[in-house]
Amino acid sequence: MTASMIDGRRADSARRRERVLKTLDAMLRGGGDITVSGLARAARVDRTFLYRHRDLLERVHAAASTPPEEGRIAAVSRASLQADLTNALERNKRLAARVRQLEKRLSQSLGEAAWHESGLGAPADIDQLQRRITMLEQELTQSQGQLEERTEELDAARAANRELTRALNQRG
Repeated sequence: MTASMIDGRRADSARRRERVLKTLDAMLRGGGDITVSGLARAARVDRTFLYRHRDLLERVHAAASTPPEEGRIAAVSRASLQADLTNALERNKRLAARVRQLEKRLSQSLGEAAWHESGLGAPADIDQLQRRITMLEQELTQSQGQLEERTEELDAARAANRELTRALNQRG
């Protein structure tokens, strides 16, 4: 009885092995995406069956890594298309943000140009004018200080003249 069970198990393993090989050949001819999970599902075996049989697993990996035949277009997986779409959408978002940024800069630049051309805007050399105003204010402050000193000196000289005149008039 044990021998018949072992023989039955070997026969089942051989049938599954044959299904895997036929499915792998069909997948190679079809040019589809070859993965361990996909092959196991198509051959109606468990993935562990492929992992227990190293020779089958090596064939799967070799088939998955071989490029498609000349003249045959490789099948595109749904995941790769989804990744391409996601990347394209992200790039589109970045480009749209860049376009908005450039439109804003252009609008500001055109607005400033129109403002200056209309004569309503401040002169382009406003910085230089601000420095000149500051310098003139400092000169004005210095001049006012000098004027106050001279006015005080003049008042003192007038007072001295009045004293001298009064003294001369009293002598005489």
